[in-house]
Amino acid sequence: MHGRKHTAYSYRDDPSVPEFPDDNPIIVFDGYCVFCSWWAKTILRYDRNCRFKLMSAQSNVGQSLYRHFDLDPTDFQTNIFLEDGFPWFKSDAVIRMMQTLGLPWSLAVAFYPIPKFLRDPLYSFVARHRLKLAGRRETCYVPDSVDRERFIL
Repeated sequence: MHGRKHTAYSYRDDPSVPEFPDDNPIIVFDGYCVFCSWWAKTILRYDRNCRFKLMSAQSNVGQSLYRHFDLDPTDFQTNIFLEDGFPWFKSDAVIRMMQTLGLPWSLAVAFYPIPKFLRDPLYSFVARHRLKLAGRRETCYVPDSVDRERFIL
């Protein structure tokens, strides 16, 4: 985990974080990153129960969450996955997201035995180079009208 320890829903006690609906798992992602936007679309497509909500890191709430969790609010080196108010970062976040999606995605739990000190550097390498590898969108990802209700704007 980054910086200070965070308990579930710790951001609710932070006056700099605006209130937002947090009764579903939430993925905060870089809306300008092509790879991150692809991942958001993948989540929308395979989340059969429509459990996940999404939020761009560039949004007001996204920015305040990055600051709250002691992350750089301009250089998004990790997604934030909030589940039951608890934050997950880097490789843990990806594995947790996939686990929550159900089969076959949940088979990603097979990666948990790999120590974080091996998983997270790989995640960080991809995160650091994601814009060079996949590109940058001209505008921040905006959901279409069908998926709009699944986003916290």
